[in-house]
Amino acid sequence: LPDREKMKTQMEALIYHFKIVTEGFAVPPGEVYQAIESPRGEMGYYVVSDGTAKPYRVHMRSPSFANLQALNTMCVGKLLADVVAAIGSIDIVLGEIDR
Repeated sequence: LPDREKMKTQMEALIYHFKIVTEGFAVPPGEVYQAIESPRGEMGYYVVSDGTAKPYRVHMRSPSFANLQALNTMCVGKLLADVVAAIGSIDIVLGEIDR
């Protein structure tokens, strides 16, 4: 982005700033997966680009979804009352799971 002071005084800088903000950056074609640590576990982002300013595909992997998948293994051979405690211990958010 152009310098803020130049943007306030030069018309070309203002037009350049406007085009970058409205059209976005053109990223090279390809795909990338990036994982970051969130309070509930690993959150992952998978982005596929076709070379334009808008991504071709974006997929977000929420930590609650991965934690819920482990529930089946955690509850094998346990009582039904233990399932409630297991769900509470993995601290899932149902809004993250239903996407």
